[in-house]
Amino acid sequence: MSESERRLIRAVIVDDEPHARDKLCRYLAEDPRVAVVGQAGDGVSAVALVEELRPDLIFLDIQMPEMDGFDVLEALDLDPMPRIVFVTAHDAHAVQAFEVEALDYLLKPVDHGRFVEAVGRAVASIQGTGPDPHPLKVLDALPGERRRLERFLVRGRGRMQFVAVADVDWIGAAGNYVELHVGEATHLVRGTLQALEHRMPEATFARIHRSTIVNLDRVAELHPWSHGDLQVVLHDRTELRLSRRYRDRLEGMFGP
Repeated sequence: MSESERRLIRAVIVDDEPHARDKLCRYLAEDPRVAVVGQAGDGVSAVALVEELRPDLIFLDIQMPEMDGFDVLEALDLDPMPRIVFVTAHDAHAVQAFEVEALDYLLKPVDHGRFVEAVGRAVASIQGTGPDPHPLKVLDALPGERRRLERFLVRGRGRMQFVAVADVDWIGAAGNYVELHVGEATHLVRGTLQALEHRMPEATFARIHRSTIVNLDRVAELHPWSHGDLQVVLHDRTELRLSRRYRDRLEGMFGP
């Protein structure tokens, strides 16, 4: 037997309902290959716990208050990512996305036989004998009606806190991260502008450059720049570049 087969698979259960966590724990206790190393009852705690423990496998509930399962998935700053088994009560659109990306999911109330099947597939994936789908791809497969962002989970000074989307002045690209500029503060959040653009409130946020999204409520002036580009000046006098590709929307608001 190989080392990977002998090593216990470390699992974390994330669900805001204690009885749901207890049920999954009971089911997992029957499988000698898996050990539950932690539980979380909300999204913020889940992010902290998973990043601390770095488990092999997460059973992740979708419908949770404040931060749902997708928010947790986006907030995790781990490489490689753990395998994810999503748990959902009634999210038909999410189920379609899971199927597109070959990710496993369990419908509540969780059936024991279906659970055993999902664990078997997860174990095979972790041990390298099964498919290895990337959980973050499910975010791109979700339908357009997925709810808009209302706030970001940011890290700083040894703690995590929420920043309201409406408080963000502008957002800049930073590799595999984005920078949230909020007054004099800057917060680094995992993600890309392309993925973020489609989740921002369309009435108040707009892409103005391949590396910039701006809060339109913060725009004070537009000035000619060069080669058809414009300069966007915010109320705090921050200067940003508006490329020709993205001019139409802002020119419609502020005039040519």
